[in-house]
Amino acid sequence: MPRKGMRSLCFSSRTPSFALSRQSMSPSTTSLSSTPRRRISESMIEQTIDDAATIIMKWDADASAYAKVTSLFYESKKEAMQFIRSVNELQKIMHLLVSEDSGSEKLVLAQNLMQIAMKRLQKEFYQILSMNRAHLDPESVSTRSSRTSARSSLSDYDDEGSTEDEIRAAGDSISEVEEVSSMAMSDLKSIADCMIASGYAKECIHIYKIIRKSIIDEGIYKLGIEKMSSSQINKMDWDVLDLKIQNWLEAVKVSIRTLFTGERILCDHVFAMSDSIRESCFTEISKDGAMLLFGFPELAAKTKRSPQEKMFRVLDMYTAMSENWQEIETIFSFESTSAVRSQALNSLVRLSESVRSLLTDFESTIQKDSSKVMIPGGGLHSLTIYSMNYLTLLADYSNVLTDIISDWPPPAKSSLPKSYFDSPYSDDTPVPAISVHIAWLILVLLCKLDGKAKHYKDVSLSYLFLANNLQHVISRVRTSNLQYLLGEEWITKHEAKVRQFAANYERLAWGHVFASLPENPTSSMSPGAAKECFRKFNSSFDDVYWKQSSCLVPDSKLRDEIKLSIARKLVPVYREFYDTQKSTFGDERTARLFVRFSPEDLGNHLSDLFFGTVNSGSSSTSSSTSSHRRRMR
Repeated sequence: MPRKGMRSLCFSSRTPSFALSRQSMSPSTTSLSSTPRRRISESMIEQTIDDAATIIMKWDADASAYAKVTSLFYESKKEAMQFIRSVNELQKIMHLLVSEDSGSEKLVLAQNLMQIAMKRLQKEFYQILSMNRAHLDPESVSTRSSRTSARSSLSDYDDEGSTEDEIRAAGDSISEVEEVSSMAMSDLKSIADCMIASGYAKECIHIYKIIRKSIIDEGIYKLGIEKMSSSQINKMDWDVLDLKIQNWLEAVKVSIRTLFTGERILCDHVFAMSDSIRESCFTEISKDGAMLLFGFPELAAKTKRSPQEKMFRVLDMYTAMSENWQEIETIFSFESTSAVRSQALNSLVRLSESVRSLLTDFESTIQKDSSKVMIPGGGLHSLTIYSMNYLTLLADYSNVLTDIISDWPPPAKSSLPKSYFDSPYSDDTPVPAISVHIAWLILVLLCKLDGKAKHYKDVSLSYLFLANNLQHVISRVRTSNLQYLLGEEWITKHEAKVRQFAANYERLAWGHVFASLPENPTSSMSPGAAKECFRKFNSSFDDVYWKQSSCLVPDSKLRDEIKLSIARKLVPVYREFYDTQKSTFGDERTARLFVRFSPEDLGNHLSDLFFGTVNSGSSSTSSSTSSHRRRMR
């Protein structure tokens, strides 16, 4: 009898008619039933029953203490295969006998032997499944499958000449763990084939489902997947939900690549002789766990909490689902697992809807920003920094975003002035939907920044603000995947706008300084006119310099370009004027009263600009700046 712990898995004694009523599943039924009785002698029937009785009774746990504590398949693989062959031969004889005399003594004896044999095989099936949990875990099974094709059933070693060493030699080419796994799988298949062919599929399946489902459920639990409701998810703090999403992202990879893949491989191998049985077993074993696993993204996507990080967690989940979609369809390809595929698809749909909703929210956040605080020095606005950080991260998900918004209607251009539209909108060539939408979001941002620039009372500062913020946008585009979505043409056109903004700033902020110098700096003039010209320049440069000393240009490249442009327009002209008119003042002491700046002084002063404050430059320029201040007083 099976061990005490097996009681729930044991089957009751069968009546002979019940055992024989299910033989339609045996592949040899037709050929045996059509075999003429005269071709099989009475002595052959008796010999077959006697041979079967010898090995079956040897392993009857009720009649032998040795058989009760010893595993047939572990003790002798060769004898185990002989046991299987004897049961198969006995089954053939039973078919023959029942067709002639269903009440014959030989048939009754054969049926009693069959019941003992099935009880033995049931015990072996249970023991192999239980004792090899570590070797039949989904990871071991899936690894074995990926490295070597499933080894043929040990029933191939049917010839009497096969030795124990020959049987075990088939596993020499794989690792020890994989060999144990392969051997166990083959033993399970041999037993399952025999029990199913003998009409005892129900008992075999019952044991398999109970043990294997416990392994899958335990695996899902250890991966941190648990049943949760929508209300539970909505009540969670974002930090808690974020941790659960991160855990799910790891769990889904393990589940698909090992847990469910391994179980599908094992089911397909053990119950290879019956499509309906392997489908039934796999579905009952894996369905609950799979529904929990693939149901979580749908719940997480529905949560009402929408911090910035949610978008990227939703995209992470969508990526995980879409990248593994082919495996999901392959593993859960049965009709009876269609609910699993539907749940996975529902989660994908819900995740894509959530992404679209969050994109709309992001655009709305930009448009609704109502702050009127002017950024000191025309520096970067927090909205620019936030928006470009967000868009840069979005660009890393361009592949999945392409799928999600491929059929999303393009934004309505009518909501912005015509002058704002530029590449990739400007030409008629087809542009990917993701590129159009990213360009649109940046367009919305630039339009908003244009409105904020109007709050500056100093128009020159408003242009510097626009130049700084657009330069930041371009810089983030160039150093991220945004450059591949927007293209070089987009970047080039917007760089031209930065230069235009910078030129407008330069013209408005420094125009008075440029105008204070004569058109022809080398023309001769009276000492009085020269003095007046120097006085006007000193005053103009002094005022503009101290006013612009608070301006900020965070981008070093743009900062250098603006300073160089001013210097090119100012220093050479001033140098010519300085060299031509300095001698008109006579001695150097008199000249210093009217000429406060040398050409080198101008260059030094300009080099200190656009760091936010005069003293905010490098330490090497701070002392120079202090000296210049003293000279200008």
